[in-house]
Amino acid sequence: MSLFCIKQGVKDKMSQKENVPLVGILMGSDSDLSVMEEAFKALDAFEVSYEVRILSAHRSPEATSAYAQSAADRGIRVLIAGAGWAAHLAGVLAADTVLPVIGVPIDSSPLQGMDSLLATVQMPPGIPVATMAIGKGGARNAALFAVQILALQDPALADKLRAQKRKMADEVVFDKNRKLEEFLAARKPGTMGR
Repeated sequence: MSLFCIKQGVKDKMSQKENVPLVGILMGSDSDLSVMEEAFKALDAFEVSYEVRILSAHRSPEATSAYAQSAADRGIRVLIAGAGWAAHLAGVLAADTVLPVIGVPIDSSPLQGMDSLLATVQMPPGIPVATMAIGKGGARNAALFAVQILALQDPALADKLRAQKRKMADEVVFDKNRKLEEFLAARKPGTMGR
């Protein structure tokens, strides 16, 4: 099982070990990389260490099972799984670990990700998978959800999350409304809605 990518160099405050990935990001194919890269960016912004691997629920089931079974012992705290088509990766991982698993449906099939969404969200009772939206937004939210899980035991990470939420609120209240006011000021009176 080869390591596709690893983000290290961030001190793991919870285990006091250096370079221990806290999040495992898995994808069913290298074609999913352009979507799952959004998760990398979000984790990088919060300085959360992670590792990335390509594993398939269907093409490499033994390696996928072995990864899930070993993840917690290696320091992984949360798994994110992105897959398209009949997206069983997140469910297969969840069947073999007690770690939280977050699924990201990938819009790579002729059904534009609806098949992936249903395959990921419809887990049988007893095999929970937190399922995000289809595509890049879902990948970003999966990473942010992983950060929220980790922040339960890391006050500094929780502070970063609060700061990010304040920044988003400020962007809406100040920046976006300023742009709206500029737009409205440039329009001729009485032309709205035409």
